[in-house]
Amino acid sequence: MTATELNVQIWRDMAAIADSEKLMKQLAKYLKKLVAKKEDETLMTKEEFFAKIEQAEQQIENGEYSVLLPDEDVTTHLRRLGYDI
Repeated sequence: MTATELNVQIWRDMAAIADSEKLMKQLAKYLKKLVAKKEDETLMTKEEFFAKIEQAEQQIENGEYSVLLPDEDVTTHLRRLGYDI
């Protein structure tokens, strides 16, 4: 089911219960719980954070890094590395 189809189905189901205050209160309570569960995808645990640091340190040891030259901007740097910007 696509996002559009899900959206239509959700609104259709909400319309079916819109005349019942009891059901709408239950829906509102459940939606509040769902919103609270929604996580920021950029958040990470302490272990994940330190794992990323260790991975970066390993890449540095393997020579898998680049350095900005003095007075070089990021766009110029990426072009120098072969990116088509």
